[in-house]
Amino acid sequence: MSKQVNVKVDAGVSMGVQEHLWRYIGYDECNYTYIPEGVELLKKFAALEDAPYYFRTHFMFCTGNCHGTYKFGSTNIYWENGNGEPVYDFTYYDYIIDAFLKTGNKPFVELGFMPKDLVDTNYLRPTGGDWENYAQYKEVGWTCPPKDYDKWHDFIKAVASHLVEKYGAEEVKSWYFELWNEPDIFYWSGTAAEYCKLYDYTEHAVHEVLPELRLSGPAVTGIFEGGHAQKFFRFFLNHCRDGANFCTQEKGTRLDFITFHVKGGGFPFEMHAPKAVPSVESLVHQVKLGLDIIQEYGYQDCEVVLSEADPDGWAAGGIYDNANMIFRNTEYYATYVASTYEKIDQLSSQYGIRVRPLAWAFMFPGERCFEGTRTFTTQGIDKAVFNMFKIYGSLGNEKLSFESDGTKKLEFLKEPEIGVKNHSQYTGEGEDTDVAGFAVRGKNGEIQIVIYSHCNDRDKAEDQKISLTVDGIGEKEVKIRHYRIDSEHSNPYAEWVRQGSPLFPEGEQYDAIKARDGLEKLCEDETAAVNGALSLEFSLPAHAVSYLVIE
Repeated sequence: MSKQVNVKVDAGVSMGVQEHLWRYIGYDECNYTYIPEGVELLKKFAALEDAPYYFRTHFMFCTGNCHGTYKFGSTNIYWENGNGEPVYDFTYYDYIIDAFLKTGNKPFVELGFMPKDLVDTNYLRPTGGDWENYAQYKEVGWTCPPKDYDKWHDFIKAVASHLVEKYGAEEVKSWYFELWNEPDIFYWSGTAAEYCKLYDYTEHAVHEVLPELRLSGPAVTGIFEGGHAQKFFRFFLNHCRDGANFCTQEKGTRLDFITFHVKGGGFPFEMHAPKAVPSVESLVHQVKLGLDIIQEYGYQDCEVVLSEADPDGWAAGGIYDNANMIFRNTEYYATYVASTYEKIDQLSSQYGIRVRPLAWAFMFPGERCFEGTRTFTTQGIDKAVFNMFKIYGSLGNEKLSFESDGTKKLEFLKEPEIGVKNHSQYTGEGEDTDVAGFAVRGKNGEIQIVIYSHCNDRDKAEDQKISLTVDGIGEKEVKIRHYRIDSEHSNPYAEWVRQGSPLFPEGEQYDAIKARDGLEKLCEDETAAVNGALSLEFSLPAHAVSYLVIE
């Protein structure tokens, strides 16, 4: 059964600037940055548009063997000699920064985590082993506060000085800097007050080197009503606004922008888990709660980066850990991104606050084909979600009037219970399909229209009959190109299944799958004579994106 959805675009009505809010990417394993597969993906992002993409990664300060593994990385940037004197080694740190810049991207620098020789061992939980055993550090040590805040200050100052000296002040001040990651949970063994102390010393150090450098915090997890993350978030903002600065003893601390995280669901390790899906509404509700708090504390003029904004919270897990993660291989992931980003953009306009979602996804070397990890590529094959980013990258900067009578309105955010669904049991069944999108004027004057349909229920098969009217074209002949992401277009996963789902495809099998990883057209290009308005009709499945270019 299909339903009628009416979409109207007016190319004669400009709605201002279309922010390219999708240019933010992140991942855990910092050492994957400079390996061949990582560099290849960085180049793919840089090629999407003229403006740079910003990349955030964890473990940049950690001690280890500098070889990337799931959920860990290291650079050995800091160690102490036999006299307890700091020694700075930027070799691997520079490999990472250089890889970003040489591929045409920019760093979103995460300042963390704690180098082994700076750890205050009084914060370690009993582990039954010797602290000098590296395994103990890898397990919990990197989450600890520093043993000496002055040494931390000097370390951060040395990092900032090195970056300015190597890359230049003009370049560095165009980057983002953020202190730590999710200090409200296991990533930080200290208290909220101790995180604020770390922030104060960090802020003083970086701005002593470069006053224009942009620094943020606190990068907390989902801000649910009454939850620990929200309490931590409020504590931090209050400290920055009114608290006693631990480093300077003055009132307050400079905060250049604000970060927090939002996720649509959670999928634990459970190989035979019952059906569960992420919720668009839950994720967007968390954004709203965060913006409300930011306004409450008077920081509405600050830019906000959702430095992890994802359908779920376990990037390295795949379908062999929880079968529900199959959605990451399919068109569902693409439409989830389309829906959440469009609604975040709406909230940004509504609140008058610049909000930037950062997708926590990259690649994993050596994984089985379509492992189901939260990645953009698998064995060098671009997944359907990356095709959504290819659409984003092609878009212009002038927003045009767009209306759809099939969109879920933001009024649903008034219901607080939406933000606290039990994600391990939420199936999305019974949810309506969201049919929305936006339109922009392209770089060469063309009209670019994105229409997506998304339902939280990944099994919903209802088609939408789209009736599209484009006004404001004038009297002319136009060419129409129609690209599509769905179960059969721009979706190499479907081809992989047709090829027998080989774990490590090669030869003709691999070539056949790889050949389907680009953005594909729904139909042949059309021409039409237009006198004022253009009318088009087409079908849109429950999980699909149509991208139309009219020129």
